[in-house]
Amino acid sequence: MAFHTLGCKLNFSETSTLGRMMEKDGFVRKEFDDTADVYVINTCSVTDNADKECRQIVRRIQRRAPGSMVVITGCYAQLKPREIAEIPGVDLVLGAAEKFNIADHIRELTKGDDGAKVCSCDIEDVNTFHSSYSINDRTRTFLKVQDGCDYTCSFCTIPMARGISRSDSVEGVLKNVRELAGNGVKEIVLTGVNLGDFGKGFEGGKKREESFFELIQQLDEVEGIERYRISSIEPNLLTDEIIDFVAASKKFMPHFHIPLQSGSNEILALMRRRYRRELYAEKVARIKEKMPHCAIGVDVIVGFPSESDAHFQETCDFLHGLDVSYLHVFTYSERDNTHALSIKPVVPVNVRQERNKALRNLSHKKMSFFTEQHVGQTRTVLFESHSKDGMMEGYTDNYIKVSTPFREEWSNKIVDWELR
Repeated sequence: MAFHTLGCKLNFSETSTLGRMMEKDGFVRKEFDDTADVYVINTCSVTDNADKECRQIVRRIQRRAPGSMVVITGCYAQLKPREIAEIPGVDLVLGAAEKFNIADHIRELTKGDDGAKVCSCDIEDVNTFHSSYSINDRTRTFLKVQDGCDYTCSFCTIPMARGISRSDSVEGVLKNVRELAGNGVKEIVLTGVNLGDFGKGFEGGKKREESFFELIQQLDEVEGIERYRISSIEPNLLTDEIIDFVAASKKFMPHFHIPLQSGSNEILALMRRRYRRELYAEKVARIKEKMPHCAIGVDVIVGFPSESDAHFQETCDFLHGLDVSYLHVFTYSERDNTHALSIKPVVPVNVRQERNKALRNLSHKKMSFFTEQHVGQTRTVLFESHSKDGMMEGYTDNYIKVSTPFREEWSNKIVDWELR
């Protein structure tokens, strides 16, 4: 069987775990471009592009291996199971509650059954945490420690696709990390839907009270792991104690990714975000005070309903003035059953695209400036273990990408590197 992932690091960690589960169950894993008996697509549904890409991949499978079974799972499968079931070639649709029972469902499946089998549920019934991590796919391992979200951002379908906020226990995470250390993993990226909300869950029928700060303190003590990164954390959950701890840590890298979404307080309010731009600026300032060399990534959405030229200019001016390193720019797309659909006026698609291009250009300038500031410095680089056209790539501790001719002895090794 073969797997394909659409979307985020969280999906990547889950796909890797599903693959290992299936191999333990006796299935043989193949590359997705190979011919397989079963293809599993783990979907995202953050943008319309993810939906379209899923359809395109199914069509490609149909052309390559028309007798193969196609299974769709992930966020898109939870949100629109009936719609997916109608895609020609799809045999099985698994919602959030059934994703990790995939082996049982496949054994009961027969190609040519009347229509696709749909195994979905009400998202209110999804309250169990399934631990996941990627391994042997990349040098860096993505470890899921939290899932779901209790926030109600007006543009977002994630709570409807993944359910309430819940997480692993600190001890559960430590167990996985020790296992990964034993497998030679050097760097772990902590992932979740709302990572700073870590700690919610039940143990022995009782509500668990743990925190993300407690987690990172204990992870710092695990032997064998040399690097940790925090994939993304909401600005209102990024506490001063977390920033100060990372600044003093030898294992947590000087690198934060903090969603902003808009530099306009008026738009932030319409988005139902839980902070104002002033708080965001305070967090960036504290990080740079403690770690001037720290990389800071920013998520931004352009073209949100009612975003005027003046609102967008506010965002541009705010980002220009922030000491951040790069931007992940998302073009707003309408999602069913979200409050944002009721907000007017709608921004024309061509205007959204123009604003996306403007911020991507700003991101390029920000990253170039950040990189230039470190020329001549020696920083540590963890190199990937594979060759790409005779070259190997890696990232410094503060997330500057480095490329050099492939050297086997540097694979999955941390090397001192002078930036030039």
